[in-house]
Amino acid sequence: MSHIRSLTSVAALLVACVWSAPASADEVDPASLYDVSTDGSSTQVKTGEKGMFVLSVKTKPGAHVSEEAPLKLEVKGTQVAVSKEKLGREDSVAKKAAGQEFVDPRFEVPFSATAAGKGTVDAKLVFFICTEKICARQQKTFSVPVEVL
Repeated sequence: MSHIRSLTSVAALLVACVWSAPASADEVDPASLYDVSTDGSSTQVKTGEKGMFVLSVKTKPGAHVSEEAPLKLEVKGTQVAVSKEKLGREDSVAKKAAGQEFVDPRFEVPFSATAAGKGTVDAKLVFFICTEKICARQQKTFSVPVEVL
């Protein structure tokens, strides 16, 4: 019975997240509540060697990435082969510290260089950014150039 109650609570939260929208002009744009970075990603790799695609979300004070709503990262490469194409919250390398309520997700996806030339690592991230007043779905795409030597 508690599972049904938990699922009902999660479903209600998701509905609230999906339907929440800024009510007036003075509401905050959800995209201003966080930054997403690919800093630390490999941009030059020798053929046959491994590189790393890094994607991190850094929330601003008062905001957090929802732990109940879906978080998906899809990664693919040209001239490079990624180790995993579909990632979720459980694949984040960032873990909660003692007493920490929320943690900003960080993904580190290894890839191997398959052939010399100019390649890319392309990613699509879908998550929900929340405050006390809103919970809004966000979708971001990234393309990191990789020169394979």
